[in-house]
Amino acid sequence: MQNSMRHADARSGLTHGHQEPHYRERLGPSLWILVAAALVAPMAALVISPIDRTIALVVGAAIGVVLIALMIAAAPVVEVRDGELRAGRAHIDVEFLGMPQVHLGDDARHARGAGLDPRSWHLIRGGIDGLVVIPVTDADDPTTAWVISSRTPDRLSAAVRRAQITRSTPRT
Repeated sequence: MQNSMRHADARSGLTHGHQEPHYRERLGPSLWILVAAALVAPMAALVISPIDRTIALVVGAAIGVVLIALMIAAAPVVEVRDGELRAGRAHIDVEFLGMPQVHLGDDARHARGAGLDPRSWHLIRGGIDGLVVIPVTDADDPTTAWVISSRTPDRLSAAVRRAQITRSTPRT
C-alpha cells in the first residue's frame, strides 16, 4: 500500500517517506499561446511558396514544430526540494521565507497588477491564473517577497510550508 501511495504522489510531484518534501511544476505556455505559435507555420510556408510549394510546406511545418518545442523547453520550472524554493534560475532557502499566501481570480489579478510590490522578486506567466506570494523574512535581503505564478498554487504553498516545517524540525 505504501509503495502505491509513493507512486501516486510521484506523479503529482510530491514525495513522502524518508525524503524531504518535493514539488515541481513547469510553467509552460497556455494552449492559446501554443496555437498562436503554430500559426507561424503557415505564414512561413506562405513566404517560401513562390520558390517551391513542397519546400514551403516542409519548412513551414519544421518552423512551427521547432517554435513550439522551444517554447515548452524554455518554460521556467518552480520546484521545492532539499529545503530550497527554486523558481526559474533563482533559488532561496525556505528558512528565509514567511507564510505563503495563495491568490486566485480577482485577488490574483490585483496581486499581479496594482498590488505588486516593485521590490519583490517575481516569476509571473500569462495564462496562469494562480499566484503565490511568499514574504522574505531575511532582514538583509532587499527583496520583500517572491511572487510566483502557479497552476496549483495551493500545492506550491503547502510544499513550501512542509519544507519549512521539515527544515525546522530537529532530526533524531
